[in-house]
Amino acid sequence: MSCPEKPRQQKGYRRIIPSMNALVAFEAVARYESFTLAAQELGVSQAATSKHVKFLEDVLGTRLFERLPRSIKLTTAGALLFGAMDGSMQRIASAFDKITDGLHELSISLASSPDFSNLRVLPRLPLIKALMPGLKLRLTVNSDREADIWVRFGTGNWEGGESIFLFDEEIFPVCSPAWRDEHGAPASLEDLARAALIDTDATLEGWMTWHTWFRALGYAPSKLEFTLRSVLYGNTVQAALQGHGIALGWSRMLQSQLATGSLVRVSEHSIKLKDAYYLFLAAGRQRTAEVNGILQCLQSDVPLPSP
Repeated sequence: MSCPEKPRQQKGYRRIIPSMNALVAFEAVARYESFTLAAQELGVSQAATSKHVKFLEDVLGTRLFERLPRSIKLTTAGALLFGAMDGSMQRIASAFDKITDGLHELSISLASSPDFSNLRVLPRLPLIKALMPGLKLRLTVNSDREADIWVRFGTGNWEGGESIFLFDEEIFPVCSPAWRDEHGAPASLEDLARAALIDTDATLEGWMTWHTWFRALGYAPSKLEFTLRSVLYGNTVQAALQGHGIALGWSRMLQSQLATGSLVRVSEHSIKLKDAYYLFLAAGRQRTAEVNGILQCLQSDVPLPSP
């Protein structure tokens, strides 16, 4: 009978990292590009700061800084170490801030695109507060790797976590009531193609422009007249609200504006997308009651006042 295999012993950080004080000193020197300024921040002498950095260089067997006559600069090895430390120190500082401010209790950071945050999340804050009055919500962007949950658009087949279906999307032309009353609703795709159109650049996979929307309907206009083009969909929506022309309306994003009549649909033509919006939890994140509450509020299509 063979003996059970002993669990692998992981190396403690102390055996890999020789001195946290030396690392803190190195980070400050690299950030300021100055031993003097780093020493002032740390409250120690310049000689002590230099000694810490020299200790790291001796342990690693390479120089971390190039000492120039009147300045210093990171070597390749120094830049590698600083790049790792910079993000790590920011995450540690963020954790300290959350703990000291009490944000670790009933606190969730929700990452999404700025347009989704403005058009779908902010109008539902009253719902979120009513359902979870003690929740402290932090809105951030999709590039924030420290977020608790993300809103993502696509197939939902992403590795590294759990995708929870939010809602699908339908896209159709919208404009302000004032623009429709002045110019009339287009009677055909041909009329629509000749109208004053407001477009958004395709900055995301699956994002639909006027050209791709027409093509999806099997119509290829020879030329489109754009009264405005924008990188941000939120700017496109504002231009439509102000009566500058017709925009493509993402129905779930504009649920509030359509419900109140500040934007109106001006064509029966529409495209239902195969991709959809999902709430994404990275591996290790728990689907808590608060996460389910945010999911419920974001899915809600009850009439809401325009933001």
